[in-house]
Amino acid sequence: MLKQESRTQAAPVETTAELWAFFRGEFVPLRDANINVMTHGFNYGTAVFEGIRAYWNAEEEQLFGLELVAHYERIRASARLLMMEVRQSPEELAEITVELLRRDGLREDVYLRPIVYKSSETIGVRLHNLDADITIFGVPFGQYIDTEGGIRAQVSTWRRTDDNAIPARGKITGAYVNGALAKSEAQLNGFDEAIMLTADGHVSEGSAENLFIVKDGVLITPPLTDNILEGITRGRLIAMARDEFGREVVERSLDRTELYGADEVFLCGTGAQISPVIEIDRRMIGNGRPGPVTRDLSRTYFDAVRGRAPAYRDWLTPVY
Repeated sequence: MLKQESRTQAAPVETTAELWAFFRGEFVPLRDANINVMTHGFNYGTAVFEGIRAYWNAEEEQLFGLELVAHYERIRASARLLMMEVRQSPEELAEITVELLRRDGLREDVYLRPIVYKSSETIGVRLHNLDADITIFGVPFGQYIDTEGGIRAQVSTWRRTDDNAIPARGKITGAYVNGALAKSEAQLNGFDEAIMLTADGHVSEGSAENLFIVKDGVLITPPLTDNILEGITRGRLIAMARDEFGREVVERSLDRTELYGADEVFLCGTGAQISPVIEIDRRMIGNGRPGPVTRDLSRTYFDAVRGRAPAYRDWLTPVY
């Protein structure tokens, strides 16, 4: 039974612009970028993807693609897990993405979705001897979860998939059923987001976000070996906390009960951006409001991604 409507929903923005996709090696209208129902990636989840944001800076009238090359380096690594090769280099894919955004002509925040998928139209569970292709498209997009007021989370009964089952370090489309089970469980129970544990009971991450806690001024985040995505935002925040604010950051396994005793908890990622968690399993975190460490990181991060912080301009690729 639905106890309380979740406050965190994906928020695409309606637009009248003609949107484009890079599909089968060329730019086509997004409405025409369609696959056959027999496509292997559709039938078996044999695809990998990225989520990339582009941020609109109204003062400069500029759209900034965030960490384009880093995301395309990661999608190539994810593709190798499924025995797929991407023909284009990360730099070439970044150039294609800039051209795609120029064709779209959007002057608002955008969410980009590149997908490398098994494109053979065949039935049969395997990874070898199958063709692969890449497609890229973008849509106007707002907040995925609350980045200001804070969210309420539930520790999920669903466990994060293990690296020896479906590796979380690869953004594999089929693996996201794991997070979807946890997210729906949480939202149907009246929470906004799920926090998942590993098979041995350590904190892993959110349904699709990395996780940090703050305790006595120290940031602690689960290590890569606890079945988390090697998050690009996570890595940037670790460096920012250390270099910009002089904070100690520790990567180690976290017990579930450490969540309840934390001074602050926040989730991060391309979709989540930086989202403070103010309640877990009906237990208030800190004083029940976003804490100072989270606020400092969030303010600096959003200045950086919108091109307002010169020190972080190397994260960005201008579109116009």
